[in-house]
Amino acid sequence: MATKRDYYEVLGVPKNASDDEIKKAYRKLAMKYHPDRNHGDTSAEARFKEAKEAYEMLSEPQKKAAYDQFGHAGVDPNMRGGAEGFGGFAETFGDIFGDIFGGGRAGGAGGARGGRQVFRGADLSYAMEITLDEAAAGKQAQIRIPSWDDCATCHGSGAKPGTSAKTCTTCHGQGVVQMRQGFFSVQQTCPHCRGTGKIIPEPCTTCHGQGKIKNQKTLEVQIPAGIDDGMRIRSTGNGEPGTNGGPPGDLFIEIRVKKHEIFERDGDDLHCVVPIGFVAAALGGEIEVPTLSGKAAIDIPEGTQAGKQFRLRGKGIKGVRSSYPGDLYCHISVETPVKLTEHQRKLLKEFDESLRKGGAKHSPSTDSWTDKVRNFFGA
Repeated sequence: MATKRDYYEVLGVPKNASDDEIKKAYRKLAMKYHPDRNHGDTSAEARFKEAKEAYEMLSEPQKKAAYDQFGHAGVDPNMRGGAEGFGGFAETFGDIFGDIFGGGRAGGAGGARGGRQVFRGADLSYAMEITLDEAAAGKQAQIRIPSWDDCATCHGSGAKPGTSAKTCTTCHGQGVVQMRQGFFSVQQTCPHCRGTGKIIPEPCTTCHGQGKIKNQKTLEVQIPAGIDDGMRIRSTGNGEPGTNGGPPGDLFIEIRVKKHEIFERDGDDLHCVVPIGFVAAALGGEIEVPTLSGKAAIDIPEGTQAGKQFRLRGKGIKGVRSSYPGDLYCHISVETPVKLTEHQRKLLKEFDESLRKGGAKHSPSTDSWTDKVRNFFGA
């Protein structure tokens, strides 16, 4: 079995990194390895999933604390309590030291000592895809998520109508059993009733003893303006239901922003490539460029070269935690004409000849580059 890499190593941040540093590192990796930018690249997809998992753990204070103390075992969902409290380990050793020193274990994800085991429900994850325009402006959305309702047949008891649950004879309704080995006493979840304290001899045929039926419900979600790809929205209490009266988990809505046909986002800034003809680049003039809020004008100076960058302040995106919107950077691409007629070719040749006669003043970069090449070869 492959060993998981350290989450801090995955994100490339130190263990004392701040929340902003962790978020910034994840955003950089997510943009680099996102499947939409690396079609068919399984290695990039694996790196994206690895970074996503690391961020999900380190961005949640409770999970981060468990990971910092116990490593990957502290956030392993296969261990009881998982990242929500490191249940199995904490409960076992909490009971040992409690019996030695006479103290009692505080109630938590595993419930109060001597009572039924209470567990928080699992968290759910939902991926929502939105456009760049929706990410910038925000939106109200509806999503369909699982819901768990009391079974109408048994009214939530889990027992077949006309019957009832019985007290577990192994733990006597406590949900836990004590295992003593000499000086030490270890408390564990009852293996017979699995911590419920009850046994259902005849389970309800509708819900199969669960007491709940899985359905679907519509949830209203407010997408805040300025949200970015990879960010998550937390909907408290809309995860899976808890066990034995435990609190429900939460729903995490992960935002995925579709690739835009014109703009590319970098934090709060936007970038776009603006193609212009070589005549417009040579003579200059005013051109219109698109923004998320409409059109804007740019004055192209005479003699503009390919790669020239124009900055439009405040035409980017105002992030969810930003006070001011970012900027729009327009990168000029000078387009070479294609499919010329013979007449156009003749005109270009005449034009080129006139430029040559004018000397280096018409193309200073070319002349300078030619001199550097000559010096390089020692000519």
